[in-house]
Amino acid sequence: MSDGEQTQIDDLCINTIRTLSIDAIQKANSGHPGAPMGLAPAGYVLWTRYLKHNPVNPDWLDRDRFVLSGGHASMLIYSLLHLTGYDLSLDDIKNFRQWGSKTPGHPEYGLTPGVETTTGPLGQGFANAVGMAMAERHLAACYNRPGHDIVDHYTYMMCGDGDMMEGVASEAASLAGHLGLSRLICIYDDNKISIEGGTDIAFTEDVAARFEAYNWHIIRVDDGNNLDAIAGAIEEARSQTENPSLILLRTHIAYGSPNKQDSADAHGAPLGEEEIALTKENLGWPKDKTFYVPDKALNEFRKCIDLGKTAEEEWKERFKAYSKEFSELADSWVNAMSGYLPEGWDSEIPDFSPSDGPIATRAASGKVLNGLAGKVLTLIGGSADLAPSNKTYLDSSHEFQKGHYDGRNIRFGVREHAMGAIMSGMYLHNGLRPYGGTFLVFADYIRPAIRVASLMKLPVIYVFTHDSVAVGEDGPTHQPVEHLASLRAIPGLTVLRPADASETADAWRQALKISNGPIALLLSRQKLPVLDSEKTRGKLQSGAYVIDDTEGTPDVILIASGAEVHLALDSKKELEKEGVSVRVVNMPSWELFEKQDESYRNSIIIPEVKACVAIEAGSPLGWERYTGSSESVVCIDSFGASAPGGTVLEKYGFTVENVVEKVKGIL
Repeated sequence: MSDGEQTQIDDLCINTIRTLSIDAIQKANSGHPGAPMGLAPAGYVLWTRYLKHNPVNPDWLDRDRFVLSGGHASMLIYSLLHLTGYDLSLDDIKNFRQWGSKTPGHPEYGLTPGVETTTGPLGQGFANAVGMAMAERHLAACYNRPGHDIVDHYTYMMCGDGDMMEGVASEAASLAGHLGLSRLICIYDDNKISIEGGTDIAFTEDVAARFEAYNWHIIRVDDGNNLDAIAGAIEEARSQTENPSLILLRTHIAYGSPNKQDSADAHGAPLGEEEIALTKENLGWPKDKTFYVPDKALNEFRKCIDLGKTAEEEWKERFKAYSKEFSELADSWVNAMSGYLPEGWDSEIPDFSPSDGPIATRAASGKVLNGLAGKVLTLIGGSADLAPSNKTYLDSSHEFQKGHYDGRNIRFGVREHAMGAIMSGMYLHNGLRPYGGTFLVFADYIRPAIRVASLMKLPVIYVFTHDSVAVGEDGPTHQPVEHLASLRAIPGLTVLRPADASETADAWRQALKISNGPIALLLSRQKLPVLDSEKTRGKLQSGAYVIDDTEGTPDVILIASGAEVHLALDSKKELEKEGVSVRVVNMPSWELFEKQDESYRNSIIIPEVKACVAIEAGSPLGWERYTGSSESVVCIDSFGASAPGGTVLEKYGFTVENVVEKVKGIL
């Protein structure tokens, strides 16, 4: 094929992406046409010439990862997926943004074949991509051997000005540069347009200089339609061995639209029928045809199928040779990729007993985590600069750093939001079970990542310590009040608040068994007595259970979680002295309890009981579903105060005397 003929094919393919995008958005009467039109050349070059992927097997383990961080440009990725041969039909494209569609407004992981992560909240996709690149480096360091590279791929992402403005992208970019993630390549859609107008109304920084300071390799492409320049930039980025790469691609939003190119009008609204006709005419496209895919263009795109099959077959041959020479490593790799928990995976978890004396559940968690680390080799994580407090360090491993990517201890730095989104990216990559720790009060900083992880049903583990006003002297800025309730409000998140060290061990067991959503472990700073394991062991999985009872139907049920279970048990003793019969229910997880059948739930919280009182050092929000009234909760509905933890608890009414008075008042 001559250069002229290839140029014609290239133009045809690029304009197919553009017109599919604007037609789908117009039919839906909703969407963002500008970015797909401007990024079409870069998407075409990347997906057909460089991206290692197999459209007939989107989950091939050694594929390159592609993240569209600016998820509003979803018609770009949907067009590329359909055209290159993924299981996404033209009818799916026509059903863009409709009920039950495989082409929702923003890409959703698990719904559309080939979509690697859910994106839309800007900047989080950037951090997901950093997590994927970290996972690739870790697995390569752990499993590759000289002459046997079974982990050998890149992570590409596309982002826009909005991503660059978000703090989470800056957090993640800073960490990626520090770690030298050279197989991470970002194509920055530098179109200088935001929804409100030109980016110069709010965003005038030198992005290249910022990323250079982050230790990224900087490449500029001044013409987003110059395919040779785009290809050259990708090749230059792929050749880097010390730094991640940022390709600043100067594009024109809504390229080809006579009246809306370089206009904010094209950012988040359909072009309109009249402008679409003018755009198609301007691009040399049949203006009376919608969803038109020329055969020549489709044939060119579909070459990706054979290329992908060949690449995967070659990898399978490499893995076969690897398996013969390194059979144990190959078995370990297969187990990691499948998420298999090996036999005896929890055998090194320590047993705790009352004779051990009081122990903070955060400290118990650290002991449990280290007991798991030698058996569950996929566990990897760290803390947002709080590992000594969160007890998240794995003593049997070393730090994950540049040149030492086989380490399992990640220093996330004070970057909670990025930590959460990076954890999601690591899990999405496959082969790892990430965890990350911080104080519960800083769940606010990580919450957007938790929400999207819940949406994707990713079983990442958040270790939240210092879980109440018992934090003490650090004062109200560091004392969580509303955080437990706010986490419980996130659909799909399982919150576990164990009452002692033994139940903390069960919480970790349960966390590693959960496969359909994230888990939040809420752990105490203060030391707590270890309860008789006969009362607690193996019961956390039911979400709530009777930890101390009375004969017959009780007068009152005291329900508590975490540290407050001990207060409930002490209060029962005093109430019984006054002739009040009491059942104490330990409820470490609302979510697990709600999954039990009605008969079990009614056997624990008896409907005909005179009164139910909940005890929890946090907001009362939600407890009325179990107590019947928010008035029947010993709780905190204001901010805390700076004083020793025991004093703060006493001043806020977490005493036996106050619980007894509350119960007697209700009865």
